[in-house]
Amino acid sequence: MDLEQENRRLYRQLRGLREEAKRSQATLERFHARELELLSADTLAELLQVMTEGMLLSFQVDSLRVLLDDPDHEIRLLLNNSGYHDSSYAYLQFVDDILSINPRFGRLNSPWLGPFLTPDYNHLFQDASGLRSMAILPIFCRNRLVGSINLGSRDPTRFTRDLATDFLARLGKICGVCLENTINRERLLISGLTDPLTELHNRRYLDRRLDEELSRASRYKQPLSCLFIDADHFKQINDNYGHQAGDTALRELADRIRSQLRASDVATRYGGEEFALLLPQTGLSEALLLAERIRLEVASSPIHLDDGNQLNITVSIGVSETLPMLGKSRHKEVGEHLLASADQALYQAKAKGRNRIESLSRRISEPGTWRAKLVD
Repeated sequence: MDLEQENRRLYRQLRGLREEAKRSQATLERFHARELELLSADTLAELLQVMTEGMLLSFQVDSLRVLLDDPDHEIRLLLNNSGYHDSSYAYLQFVDDILSINPRFGRLNSPWLGPFLTPDYNHLFQDASGLRSMAILPIFCRNRLVGSINLGSRDPTRFTRDLATDFLARLGKICGVCLENTINRERLLISGLTDPLTELHNRRYLDRRLDEELSRASRYKQPLSCLFIDADHFKQINDNYGHQAGDTALRELADRIRSQLRASDVATRYGGEEFALLLPQTGLSEALLLAERIRLEVASSPIHLDDGNQLNITVSIGVSETLPMLGKSRHKEVGEHLLASADQALYQAKAKGRNRIESLSRRISEPGTWRAKLVD
C-alpha cells in the first residue's frame, strides 16, 4: 500500500514537471519569436513598432510603455527625417533624462519585477489604473541605460520578485543592440540622402519617399501635392557676387522654405537652385496657400552676405496634386506625372514673369494681388 501511494506521488510530481516543462517551452518559443522580430527589423521605425505594439501583443499585458532616453532629440530627428513622428507610437515616450524619471533607474542593472506601487510608478505607464504588478526591462547600449520596457498587469501574481528573469534580461539586451544598430543605419542612410549645403534631403530621398507617400495616399484615400520651387535669376547672383554668395543664398532660401513647413512635409533640394516638396494629406487649394506663404517669406527681407552686400531674392513655384489612386502598379506612373506636372507649372511661372505661382489646372493671380482666389 505504501508503495502504491509513493508511485502516485511520483506520478503527480512527474506530471507537474511535464506541465512546467511545457510552460517553459511555450515561454521560450514566445521569447524566441519576439527576438527574431527584433533582429529582423530593418529600420528604426519598424524596430520601435516591434518594441511597442509587438511587445504588448506578445506579453498580453494590461499596460505597456517604452521609455527611451533621447537628450539631444537625435532619435526623434531620425524618425522625422524618415517620415515618421514619435506621436505615431502610442506606447512610446522619449525623455531627456531617463535617470530623473524614477530613483530605481539609477540602480537598475537587471529586470525588476514586483508589486505596482502607486503613485511612484504611475508615470511609467500611459494607463496605470488597476495595475497590481509590473516588470521593468532595462535597455542598455554600451553599458549605458538608454531606455526601459515597462510591463504592467492587473494580476498581482503576474510579475513577482521570485520569478526568473533570464528571458527578460536577454530580451532587453537584444533591444539595446538592435536599437544601436538601427540608429547607426539611419545615420548612414540619411547622410547619403541629405544635401550637405542646405541640409535638406536630396533627390534620391525624394524618389524613395515618393513611393511611400503614394502608397499612404492610396491606402487612406488622401490627396498628395507637390511643389517645385526655383530661385529667380540665380545665375546673376553667381556671376555678380561669386559662388560663395550663391551658396549663402541657397542656404538661406532653404531655411525660409523650411520655416513654413509642417513636420509631415518633405523638403528636398532637387538640383541646383531648384527645390521639390511633397505635401502629404494636402489638396491643391492648401498647396497653393502654402506656396504663397513660401513666396512671401522668401521675398520678405534681403539676404545678408558676409561682405556686407544684400541680396533681394524671389522664387517661382509650380504646384501639382494627385488624388488617391488604387493599385500599387500605378504608383510609378502617377509619381512621375505628379513631379512632371509641378515642373511644367514651374516653367509656366518662369515664362510669365517669375515671382509667381502656377498650377496646370488653376493659377493664382498676379503677385501682390493674391487674395486666396483661384482663377480657372
